[in-house]
Amino acid sequence: MASGITDTGELYSPYVGLVYMFNLIVGTGALTMPKAFATAGWLVSLVLLMFLGFMSYMTTTFVVEAMAAANAQLRWKRMEKHKEDDEDEDSSSGVSDSDVLLQDGYERAETRPILSVQRRSTSNIFEITERVEMGQMASMFFNKVGVNLFYFCIIIYLYGDLAIYAAAVPVSLMQVTCSATGNHSCSVGDGTKYNDTDKCWGPIRRIDAYRLYLAAFTLLLGPFTFFNVQKTKYLQIVTSLMRWIAFILMIILALIRISRGQAEGHPSMAQLSGIRNLFGVCVYSFMCQHSLPSLVTPISKKKHISKLVLLDYILILAFYSLLSFTAIYCFRNDSLMDMYTLNFTNCEIINVAFVRYFLGLFPVFTISTNFPIIAVTLRNNWKTLFHREGGTYPWVVDRIVFPAITLIPPVLVAFCTHDLESLVGITGAYAGNGIQYLIPAFLAYCSRKDTELVFGSGTLNKHRSPFHHSFWIVFVLIWGFSCFVFVTANIVLSESKL
Repeated sequence: MASGITDTGELYSPYVGLVYMFNLIVGTGALTMPKAFATAGWLVSLVLLMFLGFMSYMTTTFVVEAMAAANAQLRWKRMEKHKEDDEDEDSSSGVSDSDVLLQDGYERAETRPILSVQRRSTSNIFEITERVEMGQMASMFFNKVGVNLFYFCIIIYLYGDLAIYAAAVPVSLMQVTCSATGNHSCSVGDGTKYNDTDKCWGPIRRIDAYRLYLAAFTLLLGPFTFFNVQKTKYLQIVTSLMRWIAFILMIILALIRISRGQAEGHPSMAQLSGIRNLFGVCVYSFMCQHSLPSLVTPISKKKHISKLVLLDYILILAFYSLLSFTAIYCFRNDSLMDMYTLNFTNCEIINVAFVRYFLGLFPVFTISTNFPIIAVTLRNNWKTLFHREGGTYPWVVDRIVFPAITLIPPVLVAFCTHDLESLVGITGAYAGNGIQYLIPAFLAYCSRKDTELVFGSGTLNKHRSPFHHSFWIVFVLIWGFSCFVFVTANIVLSESKL
């Protein structure tokens, strides 16, 4: 999720970009949303989902604006350098300024200070043609403390991502294989609650099976953390196709069950105790800000990028609502699994074995392909955080230490707990809150200040956010910090009750 979607320079149409963004956002978080909906109540869930979708759209436009400002800064620096080089050449060759302007007037005009260039050129300088990642934007617009806080936030988020992935695959394998043997055949989604100490195969308990699968997952995919891997175009096509087939199947199967009068769900309107996890799941499920540079830069025509992003968010909101509402009315609240696909491994829901196993193992296939990508991204962020200009890392630190500190913590977290709803909720509520709200708001504020300082107060960023009034930045910052306080207070109160 944190990796690039395409290689630099590979352009695609705005509508292809819209599809890529949809596929990026609709991921693992969507599979945990039905249970979060059921826990918090359908009315509270719908209102919060719509509000957080709006907030995510707003901060997405903030990041796009900051990307345009970063491109303008880089372009301006190159123009200034080119101007200095030309002046040095002119003074050394003895050619007069008038001769240079006569011979190459257009190129000379391009290297003048921006305030002396005609107004029409000021909009072109904000074209998003160069991919500037969020880390680079943080380095351009933040001070040293801000840069370190940015990397801290993104690293914590990626750790949470890896922990969720490391737990989701063994959970799916445990549920499917333990239910396919013995007396539990076809009973994963029947509402039966199993304890971790229940038997799986003979003397092997369910928790033992989970940890065996976690060990196998780590041994098979962990070594990729020590190398460089890249997501291929064909792998993306295959995983996207599997994702769409799985989601559409779950919606259709739930609708068929509801239409036949077999619906068992009676969701409540509101349960405040479930808001904490719902908030984290929704934030996690709308996450795309950290991948926007890789997603937006290759779009060939960016004139109406804000409208296309808005359309994407409306479609995603509708999709999440359809998936969650069909789930909470089809299944009883207490029978909804952390990983929604597991509700369809019951023979009563679907009697086609292939479909049951496809849905049950769907997270295994898609997550397994993403895990190495996220791990390498986290490893590279660690390297960037500690990198010093002109310095290099010893071989042991570069090839052993950084991959080890990347891989070991999330595997340990997954070893200790496989509560996916809580993992997603905490990751989204804390690190996701910072990446989705606070960092984009600060990027927008600082980039506007820098743009005004360099280009003048009258210069207009052509990709300026529709929420360009300073009120919206203040609103997002207050909301983001309030969420930190609310989630923390909720956790403390919950623990004190226990």
